[in-house]
Order: sequence, then C-alpha cells, then structure tokens
Amino acid sequence: MAAAQTLGMSPSAISKAVSRLEERLGARLLNRTTRSLSLTDLGTNFYDRCREALSQLDQAESEVTEARGVPRGRLRVEVPVSLGRLLIVPALPRFIAQNPEVTVQMSMNDRVVDLVQEGIDMALRVGDLSDSSLIARRVGSFRVVTCASPEFIQRVGVPLTPEDLQPEHCIAMFRLGTNQIREWSYRKNGVEHTLLPRAALSFSDPQSAVTAAISGAGFVHSLDFTVEAQIASDLLQPVLQDWNADSYRAVSVVYPQHRQATAKVKAFIDFVAGLFPQAAAHPAPAQSSTTTRVA
Repeated sequence: MAAAQTLGMSPSAISKAVSRLEERLGARLLNRTTRSLSLTDLGTNFYDRCREALSQLDQAESEVTEARGVPRGRLRVEVPVSLGRLLIVPALPRFIAQNPEVTVQMSMNDRVVDLVQEGIDMALRVGDLSDSSLIARRVGSFRVVTCASPEFIQRVGVPLTPEDLQPEHCIAMFRLGTNQIREWSYRKNGVEHTLLPRAALSFSDPQSAVTAAISGAGFVHSLDFTVEAQIASDLLQPVLQDWNADSYRAVSVVYPQHRQATAKVKAFIDFVAGLFPQAAAHPAPAQSSTTTRVA
C-alpha cells in the first residue's frame, strides 16, 4: 500500500508489476501469505543491489553537475528527532529557496543507522563519533542543562551540587536499540561527577522527557535548544548552572568517506553550519572544527 501511494499506482498494478519482474527473472522475490509480504533471500539481495545501483546513478548525476557548481538533485539527510523538529525542519524552506534545484528527503531517527546501507547522503550526529567509515565536520555545539518544574523544585528543594540530586528524582533517557540509560555528567573547577538517573519514567525522545519534567515528573538533563522556550516561559527552572557551564556536546555532519562531497552536500553543510553560530565560541575538545575522518 505504501509503495502504491509513493508511486501513484494501485496496489493491484504494483502486484502485477512485481509478478512480471519475477517471471522475467525466473525467481521468487516475495514470500506471500494472506496477511503479509516479506522478501525472500533472493529478493533481499536483488533489492540491495538495485538500491546500490540507483544510489550510484544519483551520485554520478550529482558529480556531473559539479562542473556547473550548482547544487542539484535529491539529498537524503538523517537527523535526530528533536534536532530535526525544533531546528532543522523550520529552516528547510530557506535552504530550498537558496537551492531551487535540490530536493530534500529527510528522515528523523534517534538510532544510529548505517548511511551506506540505508542510502543516506549525510547525517547530523550529536555527541561523540566512532564510525571510521565516515567523514565528519563539526558545525556547532549545545550546552547541557538540568532543570525541573518550579513546583517540583519547591517540593524537593534546590540542588546546590550534583550530589544533592536523588537518582529517583531524575528522568532517565535511554538509547534506542540497547536500552542503555544515559549518565548525567557534571564538571566544575576540575571536579567531575556522574549520576545514573532512576526515575519511574524513562524516554528515548528528549522532547517527551522535557514534557514529563514540565508535568512535575522530576529533573531532566537535556540539550539547551530543547528547553530554552520552556525556561523562558517559566515552565522549567534551571539548576546547577555553575556545574553545567562547561558541559557541551558537539553537533557534526557526517557522510561516507568513499563518496565525494557533491555540490548539494557542500551546500547543506554550509547551510546547517550557519544555524549554529555558537560553534566557534564553544569548541568541543573531542571534535575538530574542520572536515576530518572520524577516528
């Protein structure tokens, strides 16, 4: 059904087209039951090879346009959910206006995916990078903020040091796929402190954690762009600001190292970098501000 909607065809037409393809290849590509469809092993291999071929064709077309120096073609981008919704998506109309020959296909995912396997041209990543198959350029940084609703703080008291935070009062964030709880880190005058939150609620989505904090569920430890509006509206109150002052996470653009940075990729990198003017003011020591291979 989804394929039919994407291609503007009826489901029966799609089914007949696949059947004709199977007949021409002399192989079964789909396992069919009354309730579901799934790829056979041959179908999976055929799909992967076709997707790779289409990606190479798109890359070849983009490289030809390099001679003109004009960004052109479809750009597949992946970004974290909150970063995409709050910062990147609102700016996209301006990018399209500046680059009218580019179309952007953006997916939002908090799970780290294989860019080559998924056919993604580039992605935005927050925090440490480890994939050696990618080229990275740091484009900005975010400060980490701890906050809670004024009512919650009035009830449990204002923490003056990280040791004052009770783990059961701290809303947990976990990594999709591994369910690993993210630690909270603090640093002040060379002293470091870490905390593992153990509140009754935990989330993979930062915006959900922020919403829970507004409702009085506890403290939340999040990037500044996710809580700025709520703090300005007095829905949340920041704490331990002297312990968070030097706590920054880098924002990087990454793309596969075997692919040439085409005009459309360069244009989007430059555009995104312009959305984070704090990058130069708050460099992250673990990341380079230039384009480098991820170590």
